[in-house]
Amino acid sequence: MGRVALVTGGTRGIGAAISIALKDAGYTVAANYAGNDEAAAKFTKETGISTFKWSVAEYDACADGIAKVESDLGPVEVLVNNAGITRDAPFHKMSPQQWKEVIDTNLTGVFNMTHPLWPGMRERKFGRIINISSINGQKGQFGQVNYSSAKAGDLGFTKALAQEGARAGITVNAVCPGYIGTDMVMAVPEKVREAIIGQIPVGRLGAPEEIARSVVFLASDDAGFITGSTISANGGQYFA
Repeated sequence: MGRVALVTGGTRGIGAAISIALKDAGYTVAANYAGNDEAAAKFTKETGISTFKWSVAEYDACADGIAKVESDLGPVEVLVNNAGITRDAPFHKMSPQQWKEVIDTNLTGVFNMTHPLWPGMRERKFGRIINISSINGQKGQFGQVNYSSAKAGDLGFTKALAQEGARAGITVNAVCPGYIGTDMVMAVPEKVREAIIGQIPVGRLGAPEEIARSVVFLASDDAGFITGSTISANGGQYFA
């Protein structure tokens, strides 16, 4: 068995591609999910990857879920914080609940997952933490003050924690995807999708597998000198 990798939001979209790519690279993968039991069961049946259900927005649930993963598979050495939600609205119409739900999952969820794993990684003198942020955390986006704030916070988290983990052999990096051809993006009206593609210099949407390959590299021993860094995978749409 290879190193254990835990991917949050790991059964659909970009998360599923990451889980599969890590498995193909030799990792023992645990895929976390929050609510879609049917999709998780289908994912396990098709890939053989174990799935574990809890909300990353709840600290105790994360601690308990991580304990279950480690009991079943062994110590988690690679953590991919991918879970995320959107609750879009113009700021003047955004409710406190819409703000809180996105911050709780997309930013506090990164703390909730990383904090219980940190002592073990420090003790073992090895760890890989990869946070999936977003192009909209870098440049902002109309109607996404909550989402952009959370994803920008993920980048600050990455840079600060990288400094604390470096001497303990733990790297902390981020990947900022641009617009990727997930089911969610492909479900928008064709004219909207064409308008999005028109803003991307390479002239197409990204593939989930392209994000996954960036994650596999950052998780590897070859990336041991890279920490506190951000990979922008957006087809040239935004240069940070």
